[in-house]
Parts: sequence; structure tokens; C-alpha cells
Amino acid sequence: MSSTNPRPLRTKSGRLTRRWRERALLWGLFALVIAGLAGLAAATGWEETLTQLSRLSWGQFAILLGLSLVNYGFRGLRWHIFARRLGLGTGLVQNMRHFLGGFAMSVTPGRVGEMVRMRWIGRETGMPFEKTAPLALVDRASDLGAMAVLLGITVALSATGISGALPVTVLAIAAAVVATRPGLLGSAGDLGYRLTGRWPRLFARVRTAARSLARFSGPSAMLAAVLLGAVGWLAEGYAFHLLLVWMGADIGLAKAMAIFIFATLAGGLTGAPGGVGGAEAAMVALLALEGVPLEAGVPATAVIRLTTLWFAIAIGMAVFPVAERHSARVGHALEND
Repeated sequence: MSSTNPRPLRTKSGRLTRRWRERALLWGLFALVIAGLAGLAAATGWEETLTQLSRLSWGQFAILLGLSLVNYGFRGLRWHIFARRLGLGTGLVQNMRHFLGGFAMSVTPGRVGEMVRMRWIGRETGMPFEKTAPLALVDRASDLGAMAVLLGITVALSATGISGALPVTVLAIAAAVVATRPGLLGSAGDLGYRLTGRWPRLFARVRTAARSLARFSGPSAMLAAVLLGAVGWLAEGYAFHLLLVWMGADIGLAKAMAIFIFATLAGGLTGAPGGVGGAEAAMVALLALEGVPLEAGVPATAVIRLTTLWFAIAIGMAVFPVAERHSARVGHALEND
């Protein structure tokens, strides 16, 4: 008895520690962003910044949140289509619960926390992680592809030079292509094993994941995925345009969307959780280059990030415990069958 009791206690303690670290990271990043934006606002004068924010009504905030919901809805539908294509046997409500609940982990490094969705799926379906992991991979690749296409189109239409737009677009498309090529992923697993000669089970799982990825590699599947993602990100880009118009800083629809998408992609490339810090800095700087004063650019950046990234996290926080309890209950029932 005494030799077996300590292990569960250490496991439970480790889980609690990780949970508190995740929460501390979330609120710490949030505090840093607020502090940074507040510093910029102070540099321009609190009075001017508050004046810009006071121009927005609660109805306008509701419109911004509604457009973000359009984004989450279309991307959630894409997740459902991917899950069906993988043969998980999960329903629309179930898949939406997994997708939205994963937003709670959006600001973990590299967004790896969103892999909690695979944990829920594994509990509820019995599918091993290596067979469901391509679902998360192809979802991120679809977002990269959709945003890269939108960035290329909006930069072309805006007739404005956003420094770094071309390399970011090319990099995003390249990452999307590599992430959806099962042959490349399988070869990476083989090469990794040959180079190290170690961890055979790990690289075997990589090859298994590559075989599962083949279900998503068809042109029709990826075209539908990119279109759904493009509609979703288009909605949030349009929200940014509306926000700038309401703040008296209209720079045109194409320019506003190009800045929003570029900043979001650039923030992600920094490796910071949720692109926090990098996205805000890029957005404020690009708005300034377009002649938008800091007293308008800073609050616009703060509001759009609040109604997109942080709104998604809030939804995730609300759905997460529901998804966790449901998956635990279903998993327990399957174990007892």
C-alpha cells in the first residue's frame, strides 16, 4: 500500500502545478499587454486615448464581438468537417465543444495547449493521439493558408507597401503546404530515427500521424478548408476596418484588413503565446505608417485584440470545464463497458 500511494499524489500535484502555471502565464501575458498598451497611451496622453474609446457604443462593441463569432463559427465548422473526414464519429455539437474549449489554451507557447482537444477526443472515442493529432495540424495549416491568401489579396488591392508582407505570405503558404503533405511528415519521422537511432516509438507515431494526414491532403478538402477559414478571418478583418472608421481613422477596407492579417501572422511568427506583444506592436506601427495617430491607433489595437484573441480565450474558459467534465464522464463510461 505505502509503495503505491505516493505516485498518484505526485501526479495530482504535478497536474495542479501545470494548471497554475498555465493560469499564471495567461494572466501574466494579459497584464504585460495591458501595461504595454497603457504605456503607449500615456505617451500620447490619456485624455486623447479615452476620447477615442468613448466614441464607441455598446452596440458597436456587440458588432465587433458578433463578427468574431462569425470567425469562430466558420472555423468550428471546418473542424467538424475535418473530424468527420478522419472518421471520428463525433457530432457537430461535440466537435464545436472541443474546438471552442481549446481556445482556453490559445496563449500557451506555440499554442500547444490546444492539443487538449486531442485528449478529449481520445477519451470520448478511444482514438489514440497519433491518429487524431493530424486534425490539429491541418487546422492550423488551413488557417495559415487562408490568412496568406487574404494577405496577398488585400496588399495587392490596398496599393500600399507593408514591409515584410511578401516573406510572411510565402512563409505562411510554405508552412501550410509542408504541414499537409503526409509524405514529407513521414519522411521527417524516418530521417529523425536514422539520425538519432533513438525513440523508435516516437518516430513510429510520427509515421502513423502522417498516414492519418493523407485523408486531408486532397485538393477538394483543402480548398473547402481554406475557403471556410478565409470567410472567418475576413469577418475579423472587416471588424478592424469598422473600428477604425468609428474612431475617425478610416484608411480603407483593404489596408485595414492587410494590417490586421499581417499583424496576426507576424505575432504568431514571433513564437509568443497567442502572438501577444508582437501582433500589437506590428499593428500600432503599421497604423502609424498609414498616418493614424497613436491616440487612435493604440486604443484601436487594444479593442480589436480584446474582441478577437481575448474574447476567444473567454469563450474557451467558459467551455473548457464543460468539455473536460463531459469527456471524463464519457471516458469513464467507456472504461466500464
